[in-house]
Amino acid sequence: MDNNSLKAQGNLIMPPLKDARFRRWRTMPKDIHETIVAGVFLLPAICFFAVFVVYPIIVSIFTSFFNYSINRFEFLGFGNYINLFKDEVFLKSMKNTIVLVIGVVPFIILFSIFVALTIYQKSSLVCSFFRGVFYLPVVTGTVSVIVVWKWIFDPLSGILNWFLETLGMINQPIMWLGDKHYALWSILLVLFTTSIGQPIVLYIAALSNLDKSHIEAAEIDGATNWQVFKYIKWPCIMPTTLYVVVITIINSFQCFSLIQLLTSGGPNYHTSTVMYLVYETAFKLTQFGYANAMGVILAVVIGFFSILQFKFFSNKVEY
Repeated sequence: MDNNSLKAQGNLIMPPLKDARFRRWRTMPKDIHETIVAGVFLLPAICFFAVFVVYPIIVSIFTSFFNYSINRFEFLGFGNYINLFKDEVFLKSMKNTIVLVIGVVPFIILFSIFVALTIYQKSSLVCSFFRGVFYLPVVTGTVSVIVVWKWIFDPLSGILNWFLETLGMINQPIMWLGDKHYALWSILLVLFTTSIGQPIVLYIAALSNLDKSHIEAAEIDGATNWQVFKYIKWPCIMPTTLYVVVITIINSFQCFSLIQLLTSGGPNYHTSTVMYLVYETAFKLTQFGYANAMGVILAVVIGFFSILQFKFFSNKVEY
């Protein structure tokens, strides 16, 4: 076989080697090669995030500087933000939101840790049962949960008034969702019961992964249950606590569906939150620029609280 035949056969076997671009790809460093491949696979998710998250954020910030409604688009500068801090309804809604966050988040953390510590060492059947019970409100539809709570709080046929009257604690029915003295606390109770499922499951998982030898050694040395928790269990579940605190605070700040379905912000905005006020201002009053300014303020407040949490827990978290 002559040289020309050998060259032709070689070209048939490895034709891509003649392509300079292919040769550059084959000789590219491994880390760059993996980065490009990862970028290609991430491209659809990045595009989705850019279109449905980044772009709306940019538009919301931009339109917050305008008097933007159905038939008007006028530049106001910081006019919307100045008016917000003069708006009694917005200030009341912000106060209600902060009360919900401060009132519910610490109890969620403490109750979740208590439940997790109580059941994580039980048999798998018992542990699975309680995890399912506490996680049920999370996977149940919000509307279904609210229907049950509306029946509980009903002033005429609700089980809560019947129970308290039976015990002699009240003499007449209480309008739990219609009285300004009780409405916000009723919302806080519902928010608490619908928010404890995920933290309990996470804490049980974190406690189940602890090194039992350390706990047994501490118990042999005479450590009490509180000392074991304080010096062994608590430092090990700090990463879980950081995640739970941040996520719970963000979800509490964004409380909307409970308000809309239970009270619609009433009575007289005593249960209105910033998220509900954004919805009402944008879709009922069609003041989109003013509503976007509320959203920007809420995002800044959430970011501030999140930074505080990371600063507070950063020196205590051990991975």
